Amino acid sequence: MAAPWRALWRALLRPRGPRAEPGGRRGVRALRRSPVRVLQPQSPREQPPPPPPPPPAVERGAAAPGLWYEKAAAGDRRLGKVVTIAKSKKFRDNHGKVLLEGHRLIKDALEAGAVPQTLFFSTVRHLKLLPEAEIKRASLVKVKFEDIKTWSDLVTPQGLLGIFSKPDPAKMSYPAAQLANSLPLLLICDNIRDPGNLGTILRSAAGAGCEKVLLTKGCVDPWEPKVLRAGMGAHFRVPIVGSLDWDSVPTNLPAGTQVCVADNNAPSSSSLPRGAASAPVKPSPRAAPEHEDEEGAAIPELAVQHYYEDWAKAPVAVVVGGETQGLSPAALGLAASTGGRRLLIPVVPGVDSLNSAIAAGILLFEGRRQLLCRHKQEDGRHKLPVPG
Repeated sequence: MAAPWRALWRALLRPRGPRAEPGGRRGVRALRRSPVRVLQPQSPREQPPPPPPPPPAVERGAAAPGLWYEKAAAGDRRLGKVVTIAKSKKFRDNHGKVLLEGHRLIKDALEAGAVPQTLFFSTVRHLKLLPEAEIKRASLVKVKFEDIKTWSDLVTPQGLLGIFSKPDPAKMSYPAAQLANSLPLLLICDNIRDPGNLGTILRSAAGAGCEKVLLTKGCVDPWEPKVLRAGMGAHFRVPIVGSLDWDSVPTNLPAGTQVCVADNNAPSSSSLPRGAASAPVKPSPRAAPEHEDEEGAAIPELAVQHYYEDWAKAPVAVVVGGETQGLSPAALGLAASTGGRRLLIPVVPGVDSLNSAIAAGILLFEGRRQLLCRHKQEDGRHKLPVPG
């Protein structure tokens, strides 16, 4: 009886499944038939980025019916980013945008037809002082005064900044009073590199009623913040054409313009005794070279006279050079080709030269005086009764 129980016990303990082959290769064949895929853990760099947080709700307000503005949220860095970029000359040239600051400058720009893109302000009061129809075209963003103060160039910021499209002189609408008092008097700036000087020169040009201001290559960018600040709105009262080479300067002058120069290297007043230049010196038809500059280029000879003597005949242009470089040979060549002169401002012996902005102001307002006197004399002759 023991044999049947042992057979039954062996049957119960026998492993079920496929029969093992000789040599113990059942496990190997199973792995070949159904290989196990091993998943490697992903590194932090390969993991997908988390979804961005939802944008904060934009808080808006109304400065007037139909005039909506956006309130900048905490941590909004648009103001700092825009101001930093707009202060770069490369950005201004490539993207055609300029930065304006202050109520008066922005108002002058809007009235002249400049196109606003974004206005940053600290109080709604600033918007109410600007022409509503013009600022509706811009994005209006209200920011904290502390943020404007951080990025402002002014000692006492007003709380108003604007990003404008770079104005085109041909498309601007200058004030009617400026146009009514404009004279055939032009200014050419040669190597004016100091921002404060150029801004002051532009302000004098607007005050003297200049028809146009030309800036040659080598001058500081007229849309730099320091030039704008010193110009006091002159950029929107007189056309300014910048970055000209000397070959293109004559094409921007009216036909028949006589070009005179104010040279810091002009002969000293001792060579022109009082009254010696009262009789104008007739320039030669073909200017002879006086000497050569460092590069060997011939510098034409020009007749020299005092600035208060007769020289302004419409149309006339005045060239003012920088204090460091002075006038370029090209400027002297242009003056010689038009029969122009060197205009000397006599100073006390021992004084080297005048500031370029001061010299420009003296010559421009003297040119204005002479043009007005000549115009008055011509009107008087035309009004004389015809003898019977």
